[in-house]
Amino acid sequence: MLIRVPAPADLTALRALERAAGEPFRALGMAPIADDEPPPAELLAEYRRAGRALAAYDTGRPGEPPRGYLLWDRVDGCAHVEQVSVHPERARRGIGRALIDRAEQESGLPALTLTTFAEVPWNAPYYARLGFRRLAVDELTPGLRAIRAHEAELGLDRWPRVCMRREAAART
Repeated sequence: MLIRVPAPADLTALRALERAAGEPFRALGMAPIADDEPPPAELLAEYRRAGRALAAYDTGRPGEPPRGYLLWDRVDGCAHVEQVSVHPERARRGIGRALIDRAEQESGLPALTLTTFAEVPWNAPYYARLGFRRLAVDELTPGLRAIRAHEAELGLDRWPRVCMRREAAART
């Protein structure tokens, strides 16, 4: 597996990958999540230019589509995983873990944070296996509180959500 900043030509493929990665939510009664539009190409390009987009490829050969991707932001001194998605055909092969570990390494920041669905098996339980812990409400930083407020405005609180954190040294 090769992980690198995606090429500009791969941004359309990242959007298609996101649509495919959303489909399993449908089986959990979360059709609005499955139907959610992927990030626009312009936003993906901004993350790419900033060096805060990573994509995973089987071999990295020219023309090969990405199999997973991750976007991250700097939030309150931590690398906040804004999005991590793996194509369902490549699930359970360590791609998500590899993307998260690379984001941690490249950010050089002391911790990773994310927000996620508490009860979706490939969300909070998965991240807990990768060394993330759930944050109590009183542990939320101002940036995480703002992210959660925005998610609530978008209607994501229809399903239980949590904030999680992994210290850089907690890699498993």
